[in-house]
Amino acid sequence: MTKSLKWAITELSLLLILCGAPGAGAQQTPSSKPESVGGEAAAIPVKRERIAPRSEHRFWDKENDWLFAGVGAARTLDYFSTLNLRRRGDQELLVTNDLVDNHAAFAVVEAAGTGVSIGASYLFHRYGHHKLERWTSIVHIGLTTTGAARNYGLKTAHHPASVP
Repeated sequence: MTKSLKWAITELSLLLILCGAPGAGAQQTPSSKPESVGGEAAAIPVKRERIAPRSEHRFWDKENDWLFAGVGAARTLDYFSTLNLRRRGDQELLVTNDLVDNHAAFAVVEAAGTGVSIGASYLFHRYGHHKLERWTSIVHIGLTTTGAARNYGLKTAHHPASVP
């Protein structure tokens, strides 16, 4: 198995792990039965103390804005590093070379990757997993930047010249 394929499997595995069990943090609502006094139901319902909501943040807060910008920047870096890899004669292993050589289609794939990352973060936010919401972007930035650095670090492929 090649190193690029191992990176792809690792990145996909981490994304699947991060997306697992979105409803695990659901809270139960307190019972709405009236309080009883002396075995009988009270005629006047007893006011219960309201539990203060957790301090939650808005999804589009400043930290997420920066994280999503970082994901977009990392995907852009990956786009250009992959094009550079192809110009130097190397083969792309995660997607087909035809896709990479079609620059518009490859740009759409990179943009879709950014969108999927933001969507996964939103699902975590929606179900109250705020740490995972942030870590989705952090892991995505780290893996994508590492892959782009690896693309730039590979040696140029020198294919023997074909003699007619």
